[in-house]
Amino acid sequence: MEVRSEGGVQVRCDKVPAQVIPRTRLQVWFIWVCSSILIWTCLVQLLAVGDPRLLAGISNLTRVSIREPVRLPPPLPPPRNYTSNGFLKVSCNGGLNQMRAAICDMVTVARLLNLTLVVPELDKTSFWADPSNFEDVFDVKHFIDSLRDEVRIVRRLPKKFKRKYGFQPLEMPPVSWSNEQYYLQQILPLFSKYTVIHFNRTDTRLANNGIPLDLQKLRCRVNFQALKFTPEIEALGYKLVQSLQAKGPFVALHLRYEMDMLAFSGCTHGCTEDEAEELKQLRYAFPWWREKEIVSEEKRLQGLCPLTPEEAALVLQALDFDKDTQIYIASGEIYGSQRRLAALRTAFPQIMKKDMLLDPEELRQFQNHSSQMAALDFMVSIASNVFIPTYDGNMARVVEGHRRYLGFKKTIQLDRKKLVELLDLHQNGTLSWDEFAVGVRLTHESKMGQPIPRRVVVGKPKEEDYFYANPQECLCVRTSCDDLLIPANSTTIM
Repeated sequence: MEVRSEGGVQVRCDKVPAQVIPRTRLQVWFIWVCSSILIWTCLVQLLAVGDPRLLAGISNLTRVSIREPVRLPPPLPPPRNYTSNGFLKVSCNGGLNQMRAAICDMVTVARLLNLTLVVPELDKTSFWADPSNFEDVFDVKHFIDSLRDEVRIVRRLPKKFKRKYGFQPLEMPPVSWSNEQYYLQQILPLFSKYTVIHFNRTDTRLANNGIPLDLQKLRCRVNFQALKFTPEIEALGYKLVQSLQAKGPFVALHLRYEMDMLAFSGCTHGCTEDEAEELKQLRYAFPWWREKEIVSEEKRLQGLCPLTPEEAALVLQALDFDKDTQIYIASGEIYGSQRRLAALRTAFPQIMKKDMLLDPEELRQFQNHSSQMAALDFMVSIASNVFIPTYDGNMARVVEGHRRYLGFKKTIQLDRKKLVELLDLHQNGTLSWDEFAVGVRLTHESKMGQPIPRRVVVGKPKEEDYFYANPQECLCVRTSCDDLLIPANSTTIM
């Protein structure tokens, strides 16, 4: 001990031995180690007594955190800075793929007119009566975020613009097959008066051709990048694809022989009289199906009917598909059910459907949700080695275009008018099987999804090639795709 005087005050100072300091640090370290061991022992005991799977989960998390670097999502594009001219609200009509194309068009219109787009509403009143909302089918957050450098998208209108608060938007359908001048000159001025415009029909409201290149490319960007299905749909779709691929190559057959298509088109070839009458009654039950009195055989000879399952079986055989080929039926319930599938199943025993590849419990959440079921078929059709639609409806055309975008994957575009002629000649004995098969193969040599220019028919947009079936502006880097349209790039029949 030492006593010294500081300012007249005596201060007592105790000298601390040097060996005390390291001993104190050792004690702290020892207490920390013991506490850690005790805490982890208690945690392991609790988990073991409770659910052992929790321990496995922690172990997995530990391994991931140590061995796998965290993958951050790609950075969002910077938002486009513009003064919005108003809000565009859209109600899509039709099935999944008709609505998909319409959404692409409406994003493009919103971009052209500098509008704020409200997340589109899906059709709930058509034949399918599907209650699904946009976010039940598509990843809405990805949709909004991925396009924010092009157009501002909001989930819902601000309160002051809603009907229940007394606001009345202008409700109208835009003119079909319109170009950008129609929207700039006739639609844009309306926003200065109404602020909110509600397009209550959206099918084919933007022209196939004559649209500026940047807008055509935006249609593709929405279709191929922004419109992702929900994680639940994608997970089940990938499971379907993996189940099929595990057994080898497979064909996706879009067998559009479903009740709604037959009733709408009036095609009853192969149906019983009772079935034909049932389909007619259904056609009359839907007032927006304008054509009521239809002569089925006349439409069939014009190539305007979907192939029957029996006809599809003969065509696939003529195209030289092996009997053991896996064929996935990418469609809903076939009209006539197993009776009408019998010939196809006899010719190709490896017929696959969703309910054969998935557990009933996995499909339960999608029951009575036709758009979500169609999304699964869409994913399988995109991934298939060969895609063959028996009718050129919206799914057939949108899938065809998507497969072109993925590298011109083989899509056999059936010439139904020529096929009906060949089928009838073969079935009445005029053509032998070999003659029939050669005729079928020759007819489709140039209909395999090869690079071709989109056919333009001035003034008749319904007769020209659909933009989404052949989005040629998006299939090459340059503004011209002439380098793709050469014989060396042609494909042959599988």
